[in-house]
Amino acid sequence: MENTIELQGSTRKSHHSDKVKTNLVNRLNRIEGQIRGVKGMIEKDVYCDDILNQVSAIQSALNAVGKLLLEGHMKSCVIERIQQGDNEVIDELLATMNKLIK
Repeated sequence: MENTIELQGSTRKSHHSDKVKTNLVNRLNRIEGQIRGVKGMIEKDVYCDDILNQVSAIQSALNAVGKLLLEGHMKSCVIERIQQGDNEVIDELLATMNKLIK
């Protein structure tokens, strides 16, 4: 299963193995559950510090997903595009990294 993005007439696809996709989806499902848990904590007026600790855990989990995606992107898509002579991928990668690092 490949993800396809249509951009300005060209089709780009991700190159994730089924194992990596399963890992990412499982992580995102856990994060989704954590977010629902935080929502429930807020609705139940749980102590703010406890909620903030859960928010921190969610941010760390999302960062881990981002790192895995970035690593895969650099090892496949970025290398492939550079080999094809498409050096614009470097600027795209830098912009994406700046968004992730914020």
